[in-house]
Amino acid sequence: MQFTKVLKPYRVTDGKKFRLKDHDPKDTGRFDREDADEAKELLAEGVGMLSELHERLYAEDKASALFVFQAMDAAGKDGAIKHVMTGLNPQGCQVSSFKSPSSADLDHDYLWRCQRELPERGRIGIFNRSYYEEVLVVRVHPEYLAQQRLPEKPSGDDLWEERYRQIRQFERYLTANGTRVTKFFLNVSKEEQRRRFLERIDKEAKNWKFSSSDVKERGYWKDYMAAYEAMIAATASEESPWYVVPADNKWFSRLVVAAAAVDTLQRIDPKFPKVSAAKKAELASYRKALLAKD
Repeated sequence: MQFTKVLKPYRVTDGKKFRLKDHDPKDTGRFDREDADEAKELLAEGVGMLSELHERLYAEDKASALFVFQAMDAAGKDGAIKHVMTGLNPQGCQVSSFKSPSSADLDHDYLWRCQRELPERGRIGIFNRSYYEEVLVVRVHPEYLAQQRLPEKPSGDDLWEERYRQIRQFERYLTANGTRVTKFFLNVSKEEQRRRFLERIDKEAKNWKFSSSDVKERGYWKDYMAAYEAMIAATASEESPWYVVPADNKWFSRLVVAAAAVDTLQRIDPKFPKVSAAKKAELASYRKALLAKD
């Protein structure tokens, strides 16, 4: 499976010319809807490759990977995480979800609660939302800043530029210390979001997923799209890329996420620890003893 061919149109490493309008949420790459089964087979292959690479990462215990998921409601973050990460060893994987900050969170800087959940060496960490909420929902709803009881701070656009700078520095720091950061924006269209919201209302088994706040936030769609565009343009880099994943077709978005996850671990290139000559001799002696009749 040539992941690079799947990934190239969606990988953003330099935001200077990035425009969200250039990315179609309905895009399915070289696949037509009739090819969905082929894409699902490739997804299964990718999940297998990810599992193998994760085993090496866990055994080597030198580096870690952090996958950050951001999206509008109903874009499919939970499903992507479930389907792509299904083959991972639970001992070496952790998922953290970030909702509205608690009072304890608000008594610290905005990176604090995410720093506490960073993956250990040898592990994969998954952030379902993240510190990027601080330049998304807080930007769309600046009244939330009052709750943060910040000391003297820049105002207007200067505040967001300062936070972009801090996030870039934070991700460079993580990379330099062995945690590779890969970020996903699941790019769902407003029309597809409406369809999924209606499905949550119409299907009893999905009623629990619906929240009135989701519809309220939908009213700020244009503001959110502007915030996402500015965020990706300001924080995309070669070492910590963004993937703008077309999310209207879940079978394709999951394939792109799987390909990016595999690509991330391939770049880390983990190896099983080498065994010394002395250790090999010791193992040989144990093998001989085990083969001997009791």
